[in-house]
Amino acid sequence: MTDGVTGVDRALRAGLAEYDLSADDLELLDAPEGMAGEAEPPGPLPVLAVVGRPNVGKSTLVNRVLGRREAVVEDTPGVTRDRVTYETDWAGRRFAVVDTGGWERDVRGLSARVAEQAELAVELADAVLFVVDATVGATDTDEAVVRLLRRSGKPVVLAANKVDDARGEADAAGLWSLGLGEPYPVSALHGRGSGDLLDAVLDVLPPVSAVGGPAEGGLRRVALLGRPNVGKSSLLNTLAGNERVVVDEVAGTTRDPVDEVVVIAGRPWRFVDTAGIRRRVHHTHGADFYASLRTQAALEKAEVAVVLLDAAQPLTEQDVRVVQMVVDAGRALVLAYNKWDLVDDERRRYLEREFEQDLAHARWAPRVNISARTKRHTDRLVPALDMALASWEARVPTSRLNGLLAEIAASHPHPVRGGKQPRILFGTQASTRPPRFVLFTTGFFEAQYRRFIERRLREAFGFEGTPISVSVRPREKRRR
Repeated sequence: MTDGVTGVDRALRAGLAEYDLSADDLELLDAPEGMAGEAEPPGPLPVLAVVGRPNVGKSTLVNRVLGRREAVVEDTPGVTRDRVTYETDWAGRRFAVVDTGGWERDVRGLSARVAEQAELAVELADAVLFVVDATVGATDTDEAVVRLLRRSGKPVVLAANKVDDARGEADAAGLWSLGLGEPYPVSALHGRGSGDLLDAVLDVLPPVSAVGGPAEGGLRRVALLGRPNVGKSSLLNTLAGNERVVVDEVAGTTRDPVDEVVVIAGRPWRFVDTAGIRRRVHHTHGADFYASLRTQAALEKAEVAVVLLDAAQPLTEQDVRVVQMVVDAGRALVLAYNKWDLVDDERRRYLEREFEQDLAHARWAPRVNISARTKRHTDRLVPALDMALASWEARVPTSRLNGLLAEIAASHPHPVRGGKQPRILFGTQASTRPPRFVLFTTGFFEAQYRRFIERRLREAFGFEGTPISVSVRPREKRRR
């Protein structure tokens, strides 16, 4: 082995020869260390923005283009609010699709901010897919969108949606009046005409994006999680330096995970804003159900999660559940107490008590006190993220690990159970991201003793910001 194996290690390994080891055991013990990297993408993908008024089937059409149910879809108008980016391919060409909220004119409040996101999506796209409901025909709102698109100067492909049969094609032909060229009749729900539409899209998309930034491979992926209205979208907007995500006092504004590359302290990161976790997934329904699933999927794709907690409010069951979700997913974790500008001295005393009692399972997570609204201490996120990721990818040399295990066995051996006292034969780190340790033993270890070993591992090697797992493989001596 290459990590400085000592004579003690070799003796312990030799002692394992007396025990029955499976092929998996031997593979684990002899596995080479090191991890393969991922290839960098060649350049920014061309970007297609999908726009239109509410409830014309934009998200359904996006799912049809993607070939999977990714965007949140429901019969209620206005389910999509932020601009959400997905990657897909057609005829061997990859491109990015940006789903947007329904564009409406002369609106205020939340609807106005949704419309602003749609307009920004057009500005940041290489081409636009304009979706119109062929069964309704061109409306005054559609005419207003056309004027917006003409001002943008971007190439536009017109999709006449909800054409489910040949009779509906006459309705689609009436959309020539919009002056955007040929309307392509499609049924986003059934897939009719989607191939011809995508061929037209490829004709107007450039090979490489003219509006995208540099290649974004290798960026650390950070998921922003928390219960609704805790300030996730506000924090992303603060870090991005612009109104990237719709923010409103109405809880649950975000429903789809929203990606954004932001630069903090001179370094780029890929942040993903997610829908607020209201309750357990199987207790949700409709758009909230699918939004919860997408939040979990975004967490699985991330490397580290920043869980936002409302510092001004008592910790809730939802907060604890979100933290546990990150731990169960095996992702690095940073706890960010938001709205710190609203916390007084009395609340701070309660906060410490809540952390010790309700978040005891995540005491190892670094904590930062921030205010997304005033930008206070948001610069402290980077050191906390670096610490958590370094721990998440840390590998302990086998010699140091077994030295600690020998010390534990000498000072605090496992209690005797049934006249037998199980002991540790050998320990190894099976993997990183997160660190996982496997102990070969002479018998079963109780959960309490495994937790004790985990605490000692943290005391000795840090692991601040990452969950770690300790599994036991009891093995019996070979019969002679």
